[in-house]
Amino acid sequence: MEKQHLPENIHPIFDQLLQQSDKEQLLNQKAVVLWMTGLSGSGKSTIAKGVEKALHEKGFLTQVLDGDNIRSGINNNLGFSDEDRTENIRRIAEVAKLFLQSGLVTICSFVSPTIAIRQQARNIIGEKHFLEVFINTPLEICEQRDVKGLYKKARAGQIKQFTGIDAPFEAPNPPALEIKTANQTIEDSVADVLNFTLPIITY
Repeated sequence: MEKQHLPENIHPIFDQLLQQSDKEQLLNQKAVVLWMTGLSGSGKSTIAKGVEKALHEKGFLTQVLDGDNIRSGINNNLGFSDEDRTENIRRIAEVAKLFLQSGLVTICSFVSPTIAIRQQARNIIGEKHFLEVFINTPLEICEQRDVKGLYKKARAGQIKQFTGIDAPFEAPNPPALEIKTANQTIEDSVADVLNFTLPIITY
């Protein structure tokens, strides 16, 4: 990845600040970014909430970044063009990196449908701390749930370029963790993510 050339009047002081390791020692935990990807309706947000609650109960400091929350706040000026979707993920990754550097376990829940767009996030956050979690739920199940009514609108042509309908989803190959939700409960899915994460974040 090419090093960015900053304007002459920009002088970052990252190297003069307390480092991620200092924050991790204070919090007694290792920081990572769990990047949950999957179709709309796959269960990403529900699993993220469950993992957040379980980690909190075990004494870990966490932060969830969720698609709709981000779109209603820091990214509320972005649409759904290819350029805006790329910028959406870029900003999210930069925010996740800040939480990572603060020693937190950051749980990101975004469709982020292409390998390229997730690679962008990985490049910003850093390979070592970016853990891609594929919430693998078949399209037909996601469409049956349709909790936000988005698939119905996409099928009716009211939403264009909707992932899974008229825009592709590229599955991770391979992810750090794959959760196949079709034949298990939310509780089981949360437990799978938790069991994967705990050895990594335990100081």
